[in-house]
Amino acid sequence: MSTTIRYEEMRGLKVPKLGAGTWSLGGDSRPDPSRDRVARAALRVSLEIGYRHFDTAEKYAAGHTEELLGEAVRDSRVPRDELFITTKISAEHLAASAVARACRNSLSRLQMEYVDLYLIHWPRAGMDLAAAFKALNTLVHDGMVRHLGVSNFNLPLLKKAQSLSSTPLLTNQVPYSLHDRSYRQNGVLEYCQRNELLLTAYSPLDQGNFRLGHPIQDIADAHAATPYQVALAWLIAQPRVITIPMSADPRHLQENWEAQDISLTPLEMERLSGP
Repeated sequence: MSTTIRYEEMRGLKVPKLGAGTWSLGGDSRPDPSRDRVARAALRVSLEIGYRHFDTAEKYAAGHTEELLGEAVRDSRVPRDELFITTKISAEHLAASAVARACRNSLSRLQMEYVDLYLIHWPRAGMDLAAAFKALNTLVHDGMVRHLGVSNFNLPLLKKAQSLSSTPLLTNQVPYSLHDRSYRQNGVLEYCQRNELLLTAYSPLDQGNFRLGHPIQDIADAHAATPYQVALAWLIAQPRVITIPMSADPRHLQENWEAQDISLTPLEMERLSGP
């Protein structure tokens, strides 16, 4: 049975609800060539499975992860217009004079003419958001970036970012999972759902520290699925929520992909969403 890609549609844009994160592929804070073989294999397999949404950042392996992703996309021959590519600008490059240079560098490493989504990776005390968004919106005007967003912004900062961007923000990328509800509790999830914003859930499986038990194991058994697949299906089922699990294991990449086939019942969603 082939898996059907699930989408979140908003303002005429279709974004795959399940993407592939790339943190640690090719290194952590700096390049690690000893990990390139595994990284290349993971990206190749992801594209072969059917992933078309990839999330990366200039900070991942100091830009090397972007290079590996660009190489994988080029070698795959998947048409660019079938892909949704996100990368992120680091806080230290948010000065008005540095934004365009950072974006050009990311595009060069990715071997792409544009990215679909460009995010401010982390907020930083004292940053000049007004100047940053003026420069970021210029990237949209110039065609280097299709959409803008933020990451790790609390609700007041998200609202401020929205007020400063002349183009509508697409998403706030934050940690969100069955075991991390902090951005639901602080109001960000509800705000996104009510205001035409996507919430992009990163670390949806708690970076491998996932806790099993009732009721998720029972629900997984009922669907002949793994608890990890159920955890992803729970996110995918929520309106205005997309998610970007990361794995370098081909088996896990396939299992994550097939989470799109799981249709949780309203009662199962209620059991999983409860306190």
